[in-house]
Amino acid sequence: MDSIIKLSNIVKKFYIGEPNELEILHGISLEVKEGEFVSIVGPSGSGKSTLMNTIGILDRPTSGDYILDGINVGEADDSELSEIRNQKIGFVFQTYNLISKTSALKNVELPMLYAGMRRNERIKRAKELLELVEMGDRSKHLPEELSGGQKQRVAIARAMANDPAIILADEPTGALDSKTGRLVMDLFHKLNKEKHKTIILITHSNELASETDRIISIKDGNIINEEKGGNK
Repeated sequence: MDSIIKLSNIVKKFYIGEPNELEILHGISLEVKEGEFVSIVGPSGSGKSTLMNTIGILDRPTSGDYILDGINVGEADDSELSEIRNQKIGFVFQTYNLISKTSALKNVELPMLYAGMRRNERIKRAKELLELVEMGDRSKHLPEELSGGQKQRVAIARAMANDPAIILADEPTGALDSKTGRLVMDLFHKLNKEKHKTIILITHSNELASETDRIISIKDGNIINEEKGGNK
C-alpha cells in the first residue's frame, strides 16, 4: 500500500532567533500507509501535539519535508493548505470543539458548508453520518443537552463530513469514562475497517495504543520506538 503521510526529518522550532528559541521536534521521519490505524504515544511534553499539528497542517514545520497524499505541503500557500486540510483531514479533539448554540446536525454540516456543498446535500449527508455514529435520534439536540460520549460521537461524525482520507484523533477518550471510551474506540475501528479511513490516534494510554496496527512512541521530540499493535 502507498504511504499517505510521509514526514522526512521534520524539525519544529518556536521563538526562532530569540534567546528563548525552543526546538520541540528534532528531525522526525515517519510514514503512514493508506488505511493504517496508527497510534502516537508519549507523556505530556513529548511533542505529540506539535507532531499532530504538523501532520494536520495546523502548523508548518521549521524544516524538513512533508508529503500528504502526494502533495508537498511545504510548497503550498496558506489558502491551498486550508483547502487540503478541509478535504483530506478530519479532526477529533479531547474537548469535542462543538459549537455550543448549534444543533448536532448543524455542527456536522459545518465543514460541508465551508466546502461549498449545497444545503440539501449537506443535510442529507449530516443525517447519514449521525446515523453512522448512532446519534440520528439526537440530531436536533444542542451540545449542552448531550453527554460527553454523545458529543464525541457528533464530533466524529463532523470529522467525517467531507469524507477525508485521514482522521486525526487527539486524546479522543481523555475526557470520557472507560465504558464510553470503549464505544468511541469501537467507532474508530469501524471507520478504519468499513470505511477504510487512515486513523492516527494521539494518546498517552498504552492500552488504547495496543489496539492499533502500529504504535509509535515519542519522547523529548524524538521517535524512540515503533512496534506492531494488535488491531482488533
